[in-house]
Amino acid sequence: MRKLILTAAAAFVIGGISTGAMLSQAQPAPPPGAQLDGAPPPPPRPWAGWMQHRHPGQDGAMMRPFALVYRQADRQLAPADVQKIAEAFLLWNGNHTWKVTDVAATGAGPIGFSVTTPEGSVVAKFTIDPHTAKLQRVG
Repeated sequence: MRKLILTAAAAFVIGGISTGAMLSQAQPAPPPGAQLDGAPPPPPRPWAGWMQHRHPGQDGAMMRPFALVYRQADRQLAPADVQKIAEAFLLWNGNHTWKVTDVAATGAGPIGFSVTTPEGSVVAKFTIDPHTAKLQRVG
């Protein structure tokens, strides 16, 4: 009885391996735009360190591992939203001491803010577009 079980298990494993090999070879080819042409990937964006995980076959398009939230075309960000986003970015990267200050809409449209030390000295100044959420360092 034991030999019969071992023989059946071995056949199952071998059959699974060969079936898996055949299925992996039977997959359709990726679309032409998704194939790597040997070009290097685009350079990383230094301000978006946590967003640098890219799928190598889609010309730098970011991976979307799950779709909990649909990204809107117009983000409609208010200064309070920018404050939360900037504070969350600092926390996400483990910085519990720096503060986000001087959050205000500029006359040209972007919302400006500063990142400061606990003592109040400015580390950097940024603007963020309220429609596209594009971040730009200005100081």
